[in-house]
Amino acid sequence: MEEQLKIDFEKKLKDFSYSEQEKKFKETNFKEFLKQGFPNRKLENWKFSDLNQIIKSNIGELTFYNDYKKENQIDKIELISELEHNKIIIVDGKIEKIDFKFEDKDKIEILVEQGEETIKENINSLINLNNAFSNKFCKIIIKKNYSLKKPLVIYHSTNKNTQSKNTNSRIDFKLEENACLRLIDIFKDNTEKNFLNIYYNFELDKSSILKNYKIDKSINNNVKYSYNNVKQEANSISETFILSSGSKFFKNEINCDLLGQHSSAFVNGIFDLDDENHHEIKSNINHLVENTKSYQLVKSVLEKKSKAVYQGKIFVSSEAQKTDGYQLSNAILLSENSEFNAKPELEIYADDVKCSHGSSSGSLDENSIFYLMSRGLNYKEAKKLLINGFLLDVIEKITDEEIKNLIKNLLGVKEWA
Repeated sequence: MEEQLKIDFEKKLKDFSYSEQEKKFKETNFKEFLKQGFPNRKLENWKFSDLNQIIKSNIGELTFYNDYKKENQIDKIELISELEHNKIIIVDGKIEKIDFKFEDKDKIEILVEQGEETIKENINSLINLNNAFSNKFCKIIIKKNYSLKKPLVIYHSTNKNTQSKNTNSRIDFKLEENACLRLIDIFKDNTEKNFLNIYYNFELDKSSILKNYKIDKSINNNVKYSYNNVKQEANSISETFILSSGSKFFKNEINCDLLGQHSSAFVNGIFDLDDENHHEIKSNINHLVENTKSYQLVKSVLEKKSKAVYQGKIFVSSEAQKTDGYQLSNAILLSENSEFNAKPELEIYADDVKCSHGSSSGSLDENSIFYLMSRGLNYKEAKKLLINGFLLDVIEKITDEEIKNLIKNLLGVKEWA
């Protein structure tokens, strides 16, 4: 695979016109990726999975070159019909369309850049791979005191002829003071056996609000990795909700730095897995100043040979007194062959804090099923009702009613009278 990497990288540098600065940026990241390679179980953040083996067993040999000059078809991508929305369409890692048709144009700025300030960025090898092979990424700035009137939906898709490819995309967001963004990531997989690598940077100025919803529901054999890097100033709020279901393998990683007092971060997730799907959520919430708050809740419903992993870490620096941090994960195993792994972590260097974590897993309560059947439900209905109640606890954490209803419809969850 290393030889193919080198061939594809040289071809990319040759076929596209990069400035010397852009070229240096890509070469630095490429060398770093070659040094580290794909993450494996030797790394603490990947102790439950070996990405190199996952790619080999599900995809085979990857190619890394993508022709960003080629026009991709976007008219056949199925769009969300349940709500009006702005949209960005990404096909094979290339941004094909940006449409903020519901917004005041002077309140949103879109920049295309290569990010020289991030040349020393060394988060992990997959970010290096993304920076080396992604096209010029864009930066979206939401101006001061502006809240988007409609959600922004980013559609991640692949060309119908794309197979055994690595595609990389990156978008940076800046929310100026008192700005608000509702962002939905939705995956519309047209092809199988590809590796999608997505990287977002978020800068949240004072009193800004980010609500990010990640939806992977369509059944496919693709491998995916998504990294959110969030930096928050005073009184800002970030809410992340993850519905992880359809892909063969998907790891969502969130790193959140609470840099200003009274900033808060919320991470909520649902694993709804079947067959041999393997999905993970890795979160790092870093409390770096006084009076910050974080809340994490992840629930899993696992069937057949599916596997879910939740690794949640709360870090509290010595300066971060009055921190309030909470995390909890629960799993229902519907098969003897399903597997749930949890690794909650607390790393605390302050003495005036309120932090806790917990995890549990088990099967559905047969006594509860029997009771519901005695009230007139059949076995399937009783099972569905218990799972609904289990998941509603997470769904109700969504603060946007319109998007909450969309998630309920996608999961087939309803509130019973």
